[in-house]
Amino acid sequence: MRQTETKPPYILITDDDPDILDNLVTVLSSQPYRLATARDGKQCLAMIKQERPDLLILDLLMPRLDGWGVIRELRSDPAYSDLPIMVLTTVIEDASRRRYELEVGMAMDVQDYVQKPAKPSDLLQRVEKLLQK
Repeated sequence: MRQTETKPPYILITDDDPDILDNLVTVLSSQPYRLATARDGKQCLAMIKQERPDLLILDLLMPRLDGWGVIRELRSDPAYSDLPIMVLTTVIEDASRRRYELEVGMAMDVQDYVQKPAKPSDLLQRVEKLLQK
């Protein structure tokens, strides 16, 4: 794959926790990606409408508009129905709730689930896999 003629992949990371955003940017900036961050779902959607990312890394629990709202809005718009989404979520103690989130997430066409905190090597591998699809 020749990088000389193509722009590096653009990844939008959306999370309301500044420490997690910093951590993800630090890990992903080790690769030739263009990175942008949003702090909530409304900002995320506004940024996607300005420039469609190659991958959206999305937290579920955020103020103003949560990750589920972002996914619903994107999947209902034909222009974004095939946008790859990686959900980044905290480990939830209640197994039944976690299972429900996984089932609903898959039904909403989410390509990958990563539990916080993600190991850098695992995160990079999963991101690369989604960008190659």
